[in-house]
Amino acid sequence: MRLIERGSGSPRVAVVGGIHGDEPAGEIIVERLIADLSVDSGTVQLLIANEPALAAGTRYTETDLNRAFPGDPDSDDYEAVLATRVMQVLKGADAVLAIHTSRSVPPPFAIFSELTEPVRRTVTALPSEYVMDASGLRSTTMDSMLANTVSIEAGKQGSEGAVEFGLECVHAFLRAHGVLHDREPTFTPKQLIKASEEVPKGGGEPRLYYRNFEEIPEGAVFAEDDEYTHRVESEGIVPILASEHGYEDIFGLYGEFDGILEPPEGAANDATEDASPNGEEGTGTGRNVARTDANGNVGTSPEADGS
Repeated sequence: MRLIERGSGSPRVAVVGGIHGDEPAGEIIVERLIADLSVDSGTVQLLIANEPALAAGTRYTETDLNRAFPGDPDSDDYEAVLATRVMQVLKGADAVLAIHTSRSVPPPFAIFSELTEPVRRTVTALPSEYVMDASGLRSTTMDSMLANTVSIEAGKQGSEGAVEFGLECVHAFLRAHGVLHDREPTFTPKQLIKASEEVPKGGGEPRLYYRNFEEIPEGAVFAEDDEYTHRVESEGIVPILASEHGYEDIFGLYGEFDGILEPPEGAANDATEDASPNGEEGTGTGRNVARTDANGNVGTSPEADGS
């Protein structure tokens, strides 16, 4: 783990890259910030988390760091111990932004697990249209265990576009929390997506029929292979992190539109009123999704992975 701090005093915010070693954009972004960032107020912690995994170009060395929080200092797994160190360094931060990329397709989006006011401020300042509520998924990710944390899926893994968009997100984040004064922050409502479950993948050639955040018609098949046919049984379901070949064991996640997430009260914004199909914050009603295996048996979903 590499930690560099810029500035002093409050607020204290953090930018974290390199949680996964096969997602180099976060490390590149933090290195650029280390070289170029000038802090106007407060403290910025710049953290490159999993250096051994980054050096190896693998997601992790022994266990997925973003499934290991809050960590175990007595563990034999490197990432389990590392998670405790990350928690210690960032505990009490006023806001944290963790940078991820994926093997899925655009658009980029933000992720939170607990909607604190700093989280609301972060996600409504970011230059992304969508934000995913991951509170119903795992409780071992950094954003689920470390208060005031937002993760951003900045784009395609290994792309320069993800680096550039991630840098844009970091600057928006620093402006939103009063650390960077080069210009006023911009806050806009975001389309809220409530994540519900992962969509498992079996054997054979995977086939995917809908794009990320594209509403799947009731009764339509979202994805299939030789083992599974994933048919959606109610309206309002959208895929998240959807990919045929990006993940070995899942096609992605299911979610549903859950209204508009509004900026903090009193924050200036360039909002439009049509960011959501239902135009209200947190109005999702819950959906039913069916899945059958090759023998026609209905299955249930394991816990979703998130980012």
